[in-house]
Amino acid sequence: MSETQIHAVARQMLEMHGAAAIAQASQKALSCENDGESEEAREWRHIAEAMKLMRGPHQS
Repeated sequence: MSETQIHAVARQMLEMHGAAAIAQASQKALSCENDGESEEAREWRHIAEAMKLMRGPHQS
């Protein structure tokens, strides 16, 4: 998956699921890893990291 696609998926997930989207992407990564799909797991982790960057730093 290209960097552009990663960010598009990350943006869509954040819009649809809010902060829970990061947890969902992490769960998908674990599920893929458990199924032996290491490349797909890597992509889901990349999506989760992109969402963290889009969300920005924590505010207090």
